[in-house]
Amino acid sequence: MTESAARLVSALVLAPAALAAVWAGGPWLLALLALALAVLAVEWRMLARPPGGLPALAALLAPALALAFLGLAGWALALLGAGGLAAAAAAAAARRGAPVWPAAAGPIYLGGPAAAILWLRAVPDHGPALAAGLLVVVWATDIGAWAVGRAVGGPKLAPRVSPAKTWAGSFGGAAAAGAAGAALGPAAGGPGPVFGMLAGVALSAAAQSGDLFESWLKRRRGVKDSGRLIPGHGGLLDRVDGLMGAAPALAALVLLAGGG
Repeated sequence: MTESAARLVSALVLAPAALAAVWAGGPWLLALLALALAVLAVEWRMLARPPGGLPALAALLAPALALAFLGLAGWALALLGAGGLAAAAAAAAARRGAPVWPAAAGPIYLGGPAAAILWLRAVPDHGPALAAGLLVVVWATDIGAWAVGRAVGGPKLAPRVSPAKTWAGSFGGAAAAGAAGAALGPAAGGPGPVFGMLAGVALSAAAQSGDLFESWLKRRRGVKDSGRLIPGHGGLLDRVDGLMGAAPALAALVLLAGGG
């Protein structure tokens, strides 16, 4: 099976399962996020090598996820932030020479998007559409960027971080996300298609930033993928890197718009 075929098969299996869990919410979404965080913690450990390793991450991510599930997303973020800073301070005090930023960044980077998704799913009246629409906009960004970038080529977006990405692909991803946002925005409580389009473009920018951050992590570590879990995609973080940026961005947009 070619890599492109493997990517298609993986997407056809994983995308409906993710949408179903998000739409169902409750324990289904909690189980999906808990499983995802367990895998992402392992991949983060490989890419960033945080001081304290997996036990320290698990000690923060598990209770934070529980708090977010109980509707206490603010407390979950406070726990993740305070825990990350404490872990970084402990690592700095140990003076072992390794960078301490992964200890501070890891909990927020991994747990923040999960808390945002749970918070979005719980928004009255529009929660399921918001959370599902988030996934669709991120996927639209990925597909649009891949299709346009491959067809047009041209100048590189960030050659030192991700040599394959182009400006044409970036604009293609934003256009696809804008179209998805225009179509889905009203169902998610937006005032109209134009607002949905603008929100989609903004989320595309956040998703592409998340993608570039993960690319930087991999280049820093000298690896092509974050893992080998998903055929054709590599690790789970390779598949959800855009979501890591877009989920908090959508939560911020909803808050600014007076939702939640």
